[in-house]
Amino acid sequence: MKIVADENMPLVREMFSPYGEVETFVGRELSADHVSDADVLLVRSVTQVDKTLLEGSQVQFVGSATIGTDHVDQHYLQQQGIRFANAPGCNANGVVQYVLSVLFSLRTGWMEQTVGIVGCGNVGGRLYRTLQALGIDCRCYDPFLEKENNAHLVSFDDVLQSDILCLHTPLTSSGKHPTYHLLNEDVLTRLADNTLLINAGRGAVIDNQALLNLLPQRTWQVALDVWEQEPNITLPLLEQVNIGTPHIAGYSYDGKVNGTQMVFDAFCDWQGLDVPESLLSREDAIELASTSLSGAVLGTFDVTQEDRRMRDVLLASGADVSKEFDGLRKTCPKRLEFQHYQIEGDVDKLLARQLGMLKFNLT
Repeated sequence: MKIVADENMPLVREMFSPYGEVETFVGRELSADHVSDADVLLVRSVTQVDKTLLEGSQVQFVGSATIGTDHVDQHYLQQQGIRFANAPGCNANGVVQYVLSVLFSLRTGWMEQTVGIVGCGNVGGRLYRTLQALGIDCRCYDPFLEKENNAHLVSFDDVLQSDILCLHTPLTSSGKHPTYHLLNEDVLTRLADNTLLINAGRGAVIDNQALLNLLPQRTWQVALDVWEQEPNITLPLLEQVNIGTPHIAGYSYDGKVNGTQMVFDAFCDWQGLDVPESLLSREDAIELASTSLSGAVLGTFDVTQEDRRMRDVLLASGADVSKEFDGLRKTCPKRLEFQHYQIEGDVDKLLARQLGMLKFNLT
């Protein structure tokens, strides 16, 4: 069995090599030639999986180690009898870590403000539950959920009035509730002054050109992790936003490993195999001294460092934007989630409760 995989999938060789020959390639460069004699294709979100890639190949299983599926033509796979699996929820904790880092970096007193969440699936739902546990006033919009699923569901108009607006929707262009340009020029103009807008979902959910046109006239704060036309993003928009990062919100090491593991589990099910014991090893807890929730969160991941790294590289004269954007993702420093950290020293009861909710270890 030949297995072709994105080189950015951690532990892919360790998990899959007992079952076949594993070859890895740069995900965005995967072509029909690479997969022509493959039986299994393992990708992340940068590879377009469709007829162009797969026609004439012998691929029978496609696994995407990601939450999103807009890069995969599932209808074509179904027509061809190709088994498909993805990894819903694999990086939800990493995205929550990213959003909290943005909030503590950009807005003092955000915990006393209203947070609106658009899209409450695996990621948005995890963010909602985390914020609720921290006592944050939340509003949620998701037309596919009912009140019994989420007591804080409101209309789209109401969620737009939140002090902070977080986008966590898939990218869709059809159906009753398409998300492509959900925040178009008309919707953006309805945001109140001083709104903090965070997009860690899909880039084209916001009309990037409309946002660029409006930003000089508004007092919004904007943090974008995802962009239209990635990797060839609009540099003037990067210059205008408060925080810009190269699609790495869910790029915790834990999240990426979870994605590989979930696809591997589906592969074993497809082959009728028992899933072997996990290859993941428990790392020693990292000591972190902090006397505040913001210090603890930013001690694990400071999003402003990624923002500076992105600006230094992409805004340099003569930069190849597409190549450098992908390079920034590939070389993103290893990030571990909260559960890998142990808070040293005495903390008060409130902080201990908050830290515990985020899965920090306490002495």
